[in-house]
Order: sequence, then structure tokens, then C-alpha cells
Amino acid sequence: MLGIRTFDPRSGGNTAYKALTHPLAAQKLAGLAHQLASVGPVALYDPHGMADTLLALLPCPLTVAGIYTHDTLRVGHDCAGHVLQPVADLDQSTVRAVWALDFSQIAMGSRLSTLLPRTATLYTLEPVRLPAHMLSVGHAYLDRLNFATNLAFFRESADFSTRLVTANYWARYGAQAVRLWLRLFDANGQVLHTWEQDMPGEGQAIIIDSAEIRQCFDLPHFTGQLFIHAQGVAGHDVVKYALETRGKGDNTSLSVTHDANAWPANRYANLPAPAGGEDVVLWVQNSHALPIPAGSMHLNRMGHDTLVPIERDLAPYQTLAVHVRDMLPGLTWPEQIEFRAGGHVVRPRYEVTRSGRTRIAHLNVQRADLRPDPHIEKLDPRFFGRGYLLPFPVPDPARYRTLLLPSPMAEGLSTLPVRVDSFDTEGRGTGSHFVGCLARDHATVMDVGELAGQGGHAELLYDFRDGGSADGWLHALIRYEDRKSGHVAETSFGSHIFNTVMTYRGEPQSYAGSPPGLSTRLFLTAACTEPYSFCTLIYPVSNRWHRVSDTSLHLHGANGEVIAREKIAIPMSGSRLIQPERIFGQAALQRAGVGGYVIIRDTTCRLFGYHGRHDEGEGRFSLDHMFGF
Repeated sequence: MLGIRTFDPRSGGNTAYKALTHPLAAQKLAGLAHQLASVGPVALYDPHGMADTLLALLPCPLTVAGIYTHDTLRVGHDCAGHVLQPVADLDQSTVRAVWALDFSQIAMGSRLSTLLPRTATLYTLEPVRLPAHMLSVGHAYLDRLNFATNLAFFRESADFSTRLVTANYWARYGAQAVRLWLRLFDANGQVLHTWEQDMPGEGQAIIIDSAEIRQCFDLPHFTGQLFIHAQGVAGHDVVKYALETRGKGDNTSLSVTHDANAWPANRYANLPAPAGGEDVVLWVQNSHALPIPAGSMHLNRMGHDTLVPIERDLAPYQTLAVHVRDMLPGLTWPEQIEFRAGGHVVRPRYEVTRSGRTRIAHLNVQRADLRPDPHIEKLDPRFFGRGYLLPFPVPDPARYRTLLLPSPMAEGLSTLPVRVDSFDTEGRGTGSHFVGCLARDHATVMDVGELAGQGGHAELLYDFRDGGSADGWLHALIRYEDRKSGHVAETSFGSHIFNTVMTYRGEPQSYAGSPPGLSTRLFLTAACTEPYSFCTLIYPVSNRWHRVSDTSLHLHGANGEVIAREKIAIPMSGSRLIQPERIFGQAALQRAGVGGYVIIRDTTCRLFGYHGRHDEGEGRFSLDHMFGF
């Protein structure tokens, strides 16, 4: 396991991790590490608590004579296998080099001027800094806005194209001159091209098309990853996007998934075992400038500890297609697989091929910090009603099968006590079914369309009638099968408490600000050509809230201009199918142009949406949960 600290839901992201792993910084860090390794034993001064992460990211071994801190409460604690010492004793060391883990040589020189051993030279992380013009907040290097970065699975082959779509949402927080720094890696981890794009307009659409990139820069076909660094940003340090994958020519494949989540994790879940006639490929993409030794990552059946290693070395930034059936030949759908990634990769994609069509979906982070919470079973129904809900669409059962597979999403979770409640589009209940108190290794899949009997939506929630425990991180994989064309799409997400004024452990969540999160701002692409965009917009309510929503749909042109506005009202516990071409008309969509999009806004309640594409002519569609900013 790579000993790095990335993201903790309680304290947020570790900006130092991003500062050290940015591709430009990683190149400089490697040179500095080799220089220090040649000096001999080094004393580390760790003012920001990054020593363990930094040492794990070095490309060569470094002999550390001691690690020092100025925090008296940390003295004596373990750090990267060393007992932390008081920096006041640094002058007693006999090392020839002191490495202060801070990005300012002047600040560290001043602070340590009377503490350096007479024989030692002071080194810092200043040589690793990004150029000043790449920073959003120049006076504070480790400000989170300086490292608004992410990675994307990116492919342009004979059979597939990909397209990344988002908008300049930073401008609404005051950003004046947003630009993107982009670096494309091929399957072997080699740099294919590095370039920048300016995004000066407020709300301007951002489109990065693999076919256009290949043509513009005269590149070969590629299957790799795209590193994205948004600069000049404000208000939001997360790079959010929708990623479209389309088949070329006679290939009718289509998928749309959302952003990759920029923080590597130790484990991921909800990787499905292949059904009959399917090939499931896990796309493993090294997120770092370090090689991954063979046997460092594993797959196992969920709930079982027999680990099957990935016996391949991966070069820095390399992409590897792992065929699940080759590694776990005895598993079949609906059994689930756990990916023990060891902190080497950000949330990966998987690709399922059946009958010549493919679909792409993403794994989810399996949390190590969560433990069962006995208070969830005892939440006061006056305040929280049905509690945590995972809402998802149920399209017309006559046309589509809606298959629900609950997924454990925390390392310590052993049971899933769950039921499903279904609703029609007007919010009337159409059925309820207790799925059971499922074991961690369960393989129970439910056809929710049979329960609902009609189109609308359903909600997965906790039900403790047969015991079990809960952690508030309830997840499921939802698979949609078109009975007519055979096309399949799938998505996965977790539960929240929706639309209550009382709060519990940060719920209801909000995209901006502190809970309760009683507002909505969602992004939907508004394609004016086939395949068309759509959204299933759900108004989930844990207890009771407004009788109907007060929802506005704003059609934006590719330049960010608002082209049209429409209002809709969704009944409590109801849903609506949002099709931009029907709501705004083809003329308005043509004015919006390629890259036009819809912002779904509601200041009275939090809605939950799933976005997709549909092409009735070829029977292909996609579906994944939406993102907001």
C-alpha cells in the first residue's frame, strides 16, 4: 500500500499531496530527491505534516536521520517509522542536509537560521513549486485553489471517441481568467502532448474532444489519461465534468459518466462480475510518476479475503486493461468484486462488452474511516422520517428492466439491512419491498420495475426489521436493460438525507455552504444533435417538505449566455423526465450551439438527477447521476 494521505471526509483533501503529485512538480521532486540521496543521511523538518506522504512519493530511497516538528503535541508520535523529535533539538544533529518540507526557502531559512547544524545545508521544497503564473492564489502556495486538478480516462481509437464536457462554473465565484493546463498520457504513460486552453467567459462551455485533439496535434490513436489543471479559479477546487464515450461507425456503444474524483483510495467497490457473454475490463490507470510493482494491487470477491494480485508492473501514468474473468474465473453476475488499489489510482472506470456493445461506468471509493453507527436506527422520525435515501429512476418497465444491486461501500461494513420504496411521477407510492438484511458477500439483485409496475423512481433505504447495522454510506449499482435493443447502461451512487431542516452528521448535504442543503444547482448537457440529452429529475423527501418544487431550467449557450428559461414543478416524492429539445425547442438548442447546457436551479429544496443520452434510432442510451457546482 502506498503510504500517502489524500482525502479524509472529516478534514477534506490534503493539498500537499496534490502539490507533490502534479506532473510538473513530480518531475522536479524526482531531481531533488536524487540530489539529496547523494548527500547522505538527511534530517527532515515537517511543519505541515506531510513527511509520510512525501517519502512515499520519492522515486529513490532516502536515508532519514530523524524527523522534526515544532508541534509539542506531536513530539514522540510516530511518523513514517520515526519518532518525531522537537525542532528545538535540530542543532544537535550531525547531518549534512536538512530538508524543510515547506515551499518557501526564505521562510524556512529565517525560521531555522539558529537551529541548523554547522555542517548542514538547508533544502526546501521551493524547487518543486509550480510557476507563479499557474497559481490561482499567489500568496499562499498550499491554498486548495492552486491545485484544482483531476484525471480523466481518455481514448481515441479506431472504435471509440471520448469527449469531456463541463462549463466555467468558477466565474460565478468571481474568477476572471480561467484557463486549463492539460497533459495527455498514452497507454504506456508517455506524454503525448501538453497544452493550455483559455476559458475567459463566465459560464463558457468547456469541451475537450479526443478526435479534435488527435487531429489538432497530429497524434496517433491513444487509450490513456488526461491530466487537467484549472488555473485562475475561485470558490471551487474540484474539476467536475461529464465524460462521453461513443462508438464509431457501426459500433453503437454509448456511455456518459461523471468526473473521476481526484483523490486516490486504498479500496474501491461495486465492480460487477461478468454475466454470461460479457467481458468486464477494469481500466487501471497509474495516477503517479512512480512505477507500481507487480502484486501491489489485488482483486477479490466482495466479502472474501482471498486476494488475486495483478501481476504486472505499471510504469508511471500507464494504463492497463485488466480482464476480470481472467483473474476471477469463478465469479458471475450478480456477485461483486472489490479492487484493492493501494492508493495508486484515482477512482477507475470499468467497461462491459456484450453483443458488440460496450458500456462504461465507474467504481466508488470504499471508505476506511466509517464504522457502523447505532444512532441511525434510532433517528427521530419526527425530524428525519425515512432517513437516508438513495433515489434512482425507474423507466417504463414495459421497455426497460431496472436491476438494483446494493453494494457495501465501507471496509468495516458486514451487513446491509435494506428495503426499496417506489413512486410514480406524481409522488404516489407504488410499492415497497424488504430486500433483507444482506451479508457483505451477498449476490442479491432485484428487478425494481416489477415492484413499481410503471415509470417513476424508487429509493433504497435502511430497514432494521431483521437486525443489521448501518453507516450512512448506503450505495448500490443500478443496471438498466433495454428489452428492445439489448443496450445496457448502469450507474452507482450513495444515500443522503433529503430535505429536512434538522441535521445529522452533515446531512442533508449541500453543494455549497453548510447543511442543511436545501437547494439545487445541477449541470445537464443540451445536445442539439443525436444522441439527445435527457435527465430524470427526482424530488426525494426523507420526511415532508414543500408540496411541489419551484424549479427553474436555464438554457445556456456555449458562450455562457442564457438563451431561455422555463419553470417546472415536481410533486414531493415525484420525478420528471427533462428533455431539453422538448422543453426549449430545436430552435433554441440550435442557438445554444455545440456545448450548450442546462443549469437546473431550485432554492427551495434539494433535487437529485440522473443525466444521459438517448438515440432511439439505434436503441442506445446512457445514464449516470448528475453533478452540481
